[in-house]
Amino acid sequence: MQSPSEPIQEDLYVHKRIIVDAGQQAERIDRYLLSRLEHISRNRIQHALRSGAILVNNKTVKASHKVCPGEVIVIVLPEPPKESFEIEPEDIPLNIVYEDPYLLVVNKKPGMVGHPGIGNRSGTLVNAIAYHLGSSTTPTLPGNKSDRPGLVHRLDKDTSGLLVIAKEEFTLTALAKQFFDRDIEREYLALVWGEPKEEAGSIDFPIGRNPRFRHLMHAFKDGSEGKHAVTNYELVKGMYYVSLVKCKLETGRTHQIRVHMASIGHPVFSDSKYGGGRILKGTVYTKYRQFVENCFSLMPRQALHAATLGFKHPVSGEYIRIESELPSDFKAVLKKWENYLDSRNPKS
Repeated sequence: MQSPSEPIQEDLYVHKRIIVDAGQQAERIDRYLLSRLEHISRNRIQHALRSGAILVNNKTVKASHKVCPGEVIVIVLPEPPKESFEIEPEDIPLNIVYEDPYLLVVNKKPGMVGHPGIGNRSGTLVNAIAYHLGSSTTPTLPGNKSDRPGLVHRLDKDTSGLLVIAKEEFTLTALAKQFFDRDIEREYLALVWGEPKEEAGSIDFPIGRNPRFRHLMHAFKDGSEGKHAVTNYELVKGMYYVSLVKCKLETGRTHQIRVHMASIGHPVFSDSKYGGGRILKGTVYTKYRQFVENCFSLMPRQALHAATLGFKHPVSGEYIRIESELPSDFKAVLKKWENYLDSRNPKS
């Protein structure tokens, strides 16, 4: 089961809004922002301008644009990790399902942490990607002076599925803007307890840290706290006591699907952190309890898989859509529940 110390990822994007002072002299926007933003290079600002991640009065501008008093500048940039230390490349097998000179898409296995942090300095996805890029025959492009591969988004340690990684700064910034604008297609498959009353629905509850247990997230149904979060779900198959559902994210909050499904009474199966790691539906018979415990043993992590990822390629403009089949542990548990369903409905 998940460790209570599993880190909570904060937002992955820096979102700033600047109103140009009334007394501001005409100045190139790249120079203007360089003097007002901390820990940022001119090169990074120029990449952001090229990718449309910096808007002036809701319009894209070139680096030569001269700021004027009263203009509203909005900036969206990928947030660097809070910890700052050298990434050690490690020869860890990766399931790469797409790669070109600008980016790659990885099918992450469950149990792999995304980025090194306190308590996880090695064995992470970033360590593996650093090794791959260092030994890859595909050259990385100029302009990526970062010491880390560009994780555009993240998956929880025990969630499997598709992740896109940028190889250079422009691609990283452009993809981050697509995520921020909710232009990325993300579909997950989840096995949840119970069967939703409606075959399709939308969960629109803000998500924030749990007031009592800071290592958990919480859906604030009254809207009193948290950040805007929307999950759309669709029933794929009901199996009496559990259901396979497809979830589409409109936003990307930490633990969003897990928290949202739990908030409507359908925790993700085997998710001990949010109530799905115990028997919530079914009979009291010993045989059934043993059956569920066997399922937990087969899949001692949340039954959640990032199955589909779609985005516009920042350089070619091509729309890339990739699908990933369920991992073996998820397939095994799903098969056991399907067999259980068949045993309740024997064919004549």
